[in-house]
Amino acid sequence: MKPQDLDFKMENFSIDTAINLPENNPAPKVKSQKQLWIIIGIVVLNSIGMSIVLPLLPFIVGKYLPSGQVVVGMSALMSVFAACTFFAAPALGALSDRYGRKIILIISLLGSVIGYVLFGIGGALWILFLGRIIDGLTAGNISTLFAYVSDSTEPKERSKWFGFIGSAMGIGKLGGPALGGLLGSINIALPFYITAGLIFLSGLAVYFLLPESSTPEKRTKQITLKSFNTFSHLKDIFSLKAIKSLLILGVLFCAGQGIFQFNFILFLKDIYKWGPAFIGAMLTLVGIFDIATRALLLPRLLQHFSEKTIGIAGLIGMGIGLGLIVASTFVPSVIIISLAIIFIISGSGLFEPTYNGTLSQSVDETQQGKLQGVNQSLQSVNNMLIPLGAAAIYFFSPGMLYATATFIVLAAAILYSKLLPQPKCPAV
Repeated sequence: MKPQDLDFKMENFSIDTAINLPENNPAPKVKSQKQLWIIIGIVVLNSIGMSIVLPLLPFIVGKYLPSGQVVVGMSALMSVFAACTFFAAPALGALSDRYGRKIILIISLLGSVIGYVLFGIGGALWILFLGRIIDGLTAGNISTLFAYVSDSTEPKERSKWFGFIGSAMGIGKLGGPALGGLLGSINIALPFYITAGLIFLSGLAVYFLLPESSTPEKRTKQITLKSFNTFSHLKDIFSLKAIKSLLILGVLFCAGQGIFQFNFILFLKDIYKWGPAFIGAMLTLVGIFDIATRALLLPRLLQHFSEKTIGIAGLIGMGIGLGLIVASTFVPSVIIISLAIIFIISGSGLFEPTYNGTLSQSVDETQQGKLQGVNQSLQSVNNMLIPLGAAAIYFFSPGMLYATATFIVLAAAILYSKLLPQPKCPAV
């Protein structure tokens, strides 16, 4: 999913060592969890749809480019989408703070529908790029969904629900690629139309079943031209020292995770000489542990440990897993690489939801969309830059690449445990 202004008034914020919400403006309590389970269902539908088309992208691009240029074309499509998301997500987040989550979520989903329909129609390479541009410029669904969960839950419940969202994505990714390959063998464009249909159903579910989570009194009061300036949003958010530390922590995590995700299949092919069957089995292991960690393990740990403790443990686990990949370059072993995956995926599943839960508590309700939009924008920058830098290091040495990822993730763990003040939002 994809994977989003009112000026900040600095006097309304102070830094403390604990996270508290405004005393006279508490988080809305969920009268029913029905709307949150609707969100989970929407995430599953979107994840299935997007994973269906993944196996077909090289073949679609290959219709318009020589075989030697397909990788370049796919990289360009990914970069265009990430660039559009970088500029659009903060503005969409600010708009959701002003006009509500529901309308922005519907616009975002409809943008995806149009993008995938254009891919199915095809006919020329520029049409594919147009689809990616439209999809990217409306890419606010992840940040809006996170803002919706923040609106609808008590602070202590958010990490659990963010974990459920992550596991829902994992469920969609498990069967999607196989289904996409089957549908693509019938007609190469069919999976793209199926995806557009699933996302359109998600939009209908939002319109008819999902209540608005941001009440009028909790919204920002005006929108200015500055609201559409991505760099203004970044400046506002990063001017808050504690939130700046949190976002830097998230960037480090995404860098380490991105190195693993963008190069792991190539690593298995080059170092282990595995074919599609073995690689597919390993990716299934990834999906199983991702779902189990986020949906089963995390809620139980949250009953006994703080979000910060769980997050640090997750980063350390990721560091151990990445270190095991480095070791496997010297001693290739199925056991070592399997343990590496278990540590990395479990660690990511523990850190990411607790990080998002902590991040959501760093501002009040009127800024949730803006903050989540900036967070998504930073992830888009990672998605543009990490593959390029990782490819250059991988060409020199795969072991050095994963040693770099290990260092980055362990640095994030140190930052979280030693250097990170946590913000307090006093009454406004």
